[in-house]
Amino acid sequence: MGAIDLNTLRSAVTLLSLLVFLGIVVWAYARRNRERFEDLGALPLMDEPATPEGARHE
Repeated sequence: MGAIDLNTLRSAVTLLSLLVFLGIVVWAYARRNRERFEDLGALPLMDEPATPEGARHE
C-alpha cells in the first residue's frame, strides 16, 4: 500500500465538504425547525421589554 495521492486526498476533502454542506441545508430547511427559526428571525424586530417604574435603563 502506497501513500495516498494528493489528488485523491483533495477529492475526499471536497466530497466530505459537500456532504457537510448538504447536511446543513437539509437541517436548516427541515419542517421541524421552521417555527423555531421564524421565532428567532423575528427576535431583532421585537420591542424591548418594558422596564419597571423607576428602574434605570442603560
